[in-house]
Amino acid sequence: MLRFLGHYLEMVIAMFAGMFALGPIWSFALPGLHDHPDAHAMVMATNMAIGMALWMRIRKHDWPHILEMCAAMYVPFVVLLLPYWLDLISGGTMMTAGHILMFPAMLIPMLRHRRTPSCTAPLSRAR
Repeated sequence: MLRFLGHYLEMVIAMFAGMFALGPIWSFALPGLHDHPDAHAMVMATNMAIGMALWMRIRKHDWPHILEMCAAMYVPFVVLLLPYWLDLISGGTMMTAGHILMFPAMLIPMLRHRRTPSCTAPLSRAR
């Protein structure tokens, strides 16, 4: 259980690392991005997916598992885009709810693959 929680924490850290490392690049390339919460949400999900995918490759995960985890970054926002576009929720609500829902969304593929060696091996053995 502790290894699984450690792996979950690794994924969260990788997700945030991608978001913080790549966010400034997008802000420079698309200065008005923050004015469009729907586009901003998808870019942020992409940044987090890239961070996680890189870390998962380092940990020797297979591509199907990586793609499942990356999808978990997008699904909450995709679900919330329609209510946002229909003005049923604000951009801030979409962003907050999407980020909150990412945590259980990424837990689903992690639980499906919890017996995979790269998910349970200590960092020193994963390489």
